[in-house]
Amino acid sequence: MKEASAIVLFDGVCTLCNHSIQFIIKRDKKSYFKFGALQSEQGKALLQKHNLPSEVLDTVVLIEGGKAYTYSTAPLRIVRKLHLLWPIFYVFILVPTFIRNPMYKWIGRNRYQWFGKQESCLMPTPEIRSRFL
Repeated sequence: MKEASAIVLFDGVCTLCNHSIQFIIKRDKKSYFKFGALQSEQGKALLQKHNLPSEVLDTVVLIEGGKAYTYSTAPLRIVRKLHLLWPIFYVFILVPTFIRNPMYKWIGRNRYQWFGKQESCLMPTPEIRSRFL
């Protein structure tokens, strides 16, 4: 029986975010994750469904098991499903969020300056198009 999937919502114009999604896709051997831009209609609807403001673009959002995870918790929950040694990093979930989240938010505030911004959202290749909302 195939394992249920999770949805990763990301800032579609953020270069760092787009590279992160490509990183996940390459290491998600079971195709557990589906993806969507926070700016998309589907992304906004999912944010609303989980009582998250639609203007929140400074975090990746993981929707898994009927719950939405944001900031540092989302990527830690993502790595636990990746191939090879990546799940080891899930041990950092033991670090309290009041320690983890400020670092995540600092990177989030500076990501356009450090990594750049794209004019449009990531266009998936035909091979992975089915994994996008």
